Amino acid sequence: MISINNLSLSFGGYTLLDNINLHITDKDRIGLVGKNGAGKTTLFKLIMDMQSPSEGKIAKPSDLNIGYLPQQMEHHHSKNVIDETMSVFEAFFKMHDRVDAISEELSLRKDYESNEYSKLIVELNDLNDKIALWGGQPPRTFAESVLMGLGFRENELTRPTNTFSQGWNMRIELAKILLRKPDVLLLDEPTNHLDIESIQWLEDYLQSFSGTILLISHDRKFLDNCTNRTVEIVLGKLYDYKVNYSKFVELRKERIEQQRASYENQQRMIEKTEEFIEKFRYKPTKSNQVQSRIKQLEKIDRIEMDLEDNSTLAVKFPPAPRSGDIAFNVMDASVSYPDKPEKIIFSGANIEIKRGEKVAFVGINGEGKTTMMKVLMGQLEPIEGSAKLGYNVNIGYFAQNQEDVLDNNDTVYDTLEKIAVCDIRMKLRDLLGSFLFKGEDIDKKVAVLSGGERSRLAMARLMLN
Repeated sequence: MISINNLSLSFGGYTLLDNINLHITDKDRIGLVGKNGAGKTTLFKLIMDMQSPSEGKIAKPSDLNIGYLPQQMEHHHSKNVIDETMSVFEAFFKMHDRVDAISEELSLRKDYESNEYSKLIVELNDLNDKIALWGGQPPRTFAESVLMGLGFRENELTRPTNTFSQGWNMRIELAKILLRKPDVLLLDEPTNHLDIESIQWLEDYLQSFSGTILLISHDRKFLDNCTNRTVEIVLGKLYDYKVNYSKFVELRKERIEQQRASYENQQRMIEKTEEFIEKFRYKPTKSNQVQSRIKQLEKIDRIEMDLEDNSTLAVKFPPAPRSGDIAFNVMDASVSYPDKPEKIIFSGANIEIKRGEKVAFVGINGEGKTTMMKVLMGQLEPIEGSAKLGYNVNIGYFAQNQEDVLDNNDTVYDTLEKIAVCDIRMKLRDLLGSFLFKGEDIDKKVAVLSGGERSRLAMARLMLN
């Protein structure tokens, strides 16, 4: 279906993908894994012809219908949720209109044996076959079921899309892709903005999906439930395992251990052979043996260890000033947003967070988790009750859209330099290195960073603040 042949991609001397090959067949369910910046999203863009390789090619049928959900995308804000989602059926409705037009024309014609009549019959049959592929469910009913499966409530379907966050607009785009019923799904971190119930719904949908799936995710359980083949990108190379993620982790460990053992055994043998050659090279009585060993070394198929990326984050939060015993206290609080004061997000809320506690806000989307965080930050004031920070509490806030505050025109280094003060300017490279930005990475533009890299940079920026 999709064949990637001897493909390489380089940027100014840096090779991101190095002579990789991959064959994707019908009904494959592939998890594409690797560290942030390894080239996973770039490979998707290459498949979608959004980028061109430096060498090699990607072969795919011209009529292949691919649905692609990127990590970041532009959203349309001129319609409400259901109307924007229904726009995906424009081609479907046009096919129906054409079927009606052909049927009416056929009913008026009498030239049953003519070529024109036969062509209309063929076109009508083709259109009916395509319409049948959409299934018998009415488009609006289908759209509503997908949207509600992704977490939208019925009363939210007529809300303008510009009143929703980026995460919710991403769900609309995901719904549109699923409704197109593509042959191939390319999903780049689809669970980033989904709650637990929506992830479960998406898992069930993908398990029943009849086409091919390529999935990028850092959610191990999601990968296990939705894929049966794992492709890893490491330092420009590609490794293909015909198993799900959990089994892949075991097989990769076994493969590397076996490879290392074979490599070490061979190196010991080579070392002993070279010692023998060096020791007896100039002894006439050993010349035949020396020549035999030299030829033996020349014929050896030398084992090469696969490159491993063992880099890990080395982050240590700076010590916080000691606060009072109560870090945050809410009493009988009711909260709404200033632009919609009549819509109460939550009411009668009571919570007390003590110094040193680790607290998780859980619940389905729309229940007020982010709203409570904004109350904690002082960005929202309760319309009833109270919300107070404790004595000497210093807050660092990493919001859902934290990476959106980054300037795409800045380099990684510039992003931190803008806010660094005093002696910390001398330690920026060390700080970036602890977040895995090393060497030429610090000169990359923010615009070319992967989603994970942008999040790491945003976290570094937060710590610097």
